[in-house]
Order: sequence, then C-alpha cells, then structure tokens
Amino acid sequence: MTKFGELIGSEIPVLIDFYTEWEDGTDSLHSILRDVAAALGDSAKVIKIDIEKNEMLANALRIKGNPTFIIYKDGEMKWRQSGEQDANSLISLVQQYV
Repeated sequence: MTKFGELIGSEIPVLIDFYTEWEDGTDSLHSILRDVAAALGDSAKVIKIDIEKNEMLANALRIKGNPTFIIYKDGEMKWRQSGEQDANSLISLVQQYV
C-alpha cells in the first residue's frame, strides 16, 4: 500500500484501471488505455492494476465493478466510475485535472 500512496500522491493526474485478465474485451480495453496514455503524454499517468493480483488494495478501495477507473491527483480521489469507457471520454476526464 505504501507504493500505492506514492503513486497516487503525484502532482499530475493518475488514471488507474482496475481490471482482471479473464475479463471479456481486455484486449480492446488495453488498446484504449494505450491511446489515452499516448494522447495525455507526460501530463498524466495511466496505470493498470490487476484486481486478482492486488486483492488487498481492491478490497480496501471497495472495487466491485470490472473495469473500475479512478482518477487521483495529489493523493485525492477526483473521479471514479465502473464499466467500460471510451478513449475520448477518459482523455477529457483526465484533462480536467491537468
């Protein structure tokens, strides 16, 4: 959890995708996140966290839906949504916090 605290404490926005490998559409979601990361460049971080490999963290954050996206900035949760999102929506959301 210490590393997670360092991760979300960033001065730039951090978009986190909590996902599972067995999820249908994982490949298309990964490609969406690549597009988001490319569009945002150095102005934000885009990170994927596997729910099954980080069960304690997922439980602590009460991650129920798959995928769940969360935006953090300066250690504070700014936005959270479960369910699929398109690249343009994610880019627009993150840019609000740049």
